Amino acid sequence: MDVPNNLFESYEVPDGMLDEVHMPFPTTHPAYGMIRDLFDSMSPPDFKRLNEYAKLSFMNQGITFAVYDDSSMGTEKIFPFDLFPRVINREEWKMLEKGLIQRNTALNLFIKDIYHDQHILRDKVVPASLVQTSPHFLSQMKGFRPVGDVYCHICGTDLIRHKDGSFYILEDNLRCPSGVSYVLSNREAMRRTLSDFFKKIPVEPVNQYPAMLMQMLQSVSPHQDDDPVCVLLTPGQYNSAYYEHSFLAQSMGIELVEGKDLVVENETVYMRTIRGLVRVDVIYRRVDDDFIDPEMFRKDSLLGVPGLMRAYLAGNVTLVNAPGTGVSDDKAVCAFVPDMVRYYLQEEPILSNVPTYICEREDDLKYVMEHLPELVVKPTDMSGGYGVMVCDRLSREELEAVRAQVKADPRHFIAQPKMLLSLHSTYIEESSGFEPRHIDLRTFTLMGNETQFVLPGGLTRVALKKGSLIVNSSQGGGSKDTWVIFD
Repeated sequence: MDVPNNLFESYEVPDGMLDEVHMPFPTTHPAYGMIRDLFDSMSPPDFKRLNEYAKLSFMNQGITFAVYDDSSMGTEKIFPFDLFPRVINREEWKMLEKGLIQRNTALNLFIKDIYHDQHILRDKVVPASLVQTSPHFLSQMKGFRPVGDVYCHICGTDLIRHKDGSFYILEDNLRCPSGVSYVLSNREAMRRTLSDFFKKIPVEPVNQYPAMLMQMLQSVSPHQDDDPVCVLLTPGQYNSAYYEHSFLAQSMGIELVEGKDLVVENETVYMRTIRGLVRVDVIYRRVDDDFIDPEMFRKDSLLGVPGLMRAYLAGNVTLVNAPGTGVSDDKAVCAFVPDMVRYYLQEEPILSNVPTYICEREDDLKYVMEHLPELVVKPTDMSGGYGVMVCDRLSREELEAVRAQVKADPRHFIAQPKMLLSLHSTYIEESSGFEPRHIDLRTFTLMGNETQFVLPGGLTRVALKKGSLIVNSSQGGGSKDTWVIFD
């Protein structure tokens, strides 16, 4: 392949798309011009060397992610990172921040309600059947109130910018949202590689996240100690996000533990140490509900702690996030979050959902069957981009298979119009230049006992395959540093 004369030589924006770098839209930021000019001034070999330097930085830090496909059980790779940052102006970010806090406040009230009086179900704002048939609804949580009535302490909300220039909510992730370590690592790599940018462009910092996370964990301790003991519970080194687990524990200065490191005695959780047992007050758990306690959930789990739920329900330890929050990750339930905002807060939602058809509803199912080739069909209980079917890319036989699958089990599917995620200049090694690629944005919101924090910018994820709309890291997607400019 011939080396191009400049990095943007073959750059073409497809018709009908919004490119955040090359096309003006209402909230575009002039910093893009400065960044583009710098990269325009570089020869492809010079930029390639810069890119290799950034990759070396990631390798030295051990920043990896497991990629799963049909040919392997999981391959550890350097987390793909692109040097062209995504820029969001401060006014737009302030709107997003306000909308995310509003949304998470409503979600927390919803989770509290469904495990107590269930007003929203009785008033038929959210169908009771959706909640009751969700595999993540835990009857064990009925009547239990965690510290500060906080259930969703950490939420990763995914947004997309559509071709109209506006952001839309794609989904919420309340079980074990991942990716924040890559936000911090991306920023560190950018500072090492393109340090002059940060002298010229006022970018909101992100390095305060570990301190804010620690503050949130301490705020929900069930004990009034001055120095509560917090730990991060990991499934272990073979988990795809183990790098993040160890990174966050180290950044906060807390112990990274596995289930075998904890023991429950007298409905109290203790950590085994060389000095004996130490009481644990707060567990930031990165283990799914099914596996956290073999006494109450999966009997074959080797990842959890026997008796953990007894200690939790006795009020002697806080679990972050609370068990049972996954009911809000259900993509059918997610469609009702704007209604939750109106119901609990008496406010109009600041952020709009992507329009969603709930296949369990007769009218929605009829529409989906009639318009299937135009839609994207998703399982309600899967994450990581798995099971997503972009129907206009399927053969007739594949389309009929999807139709049969949805009709056979409509509760477990939703459908959405094909949203044209915005594009962004992304370096593609095979062509030694920049090409447009689809992006989304995962944001991170913390809610503690009277504390709220949204990490400025979040993680911009990139679909590295040309034309792909699947940005998830678990399927080979990459990421960018996200700059909120505070001028």
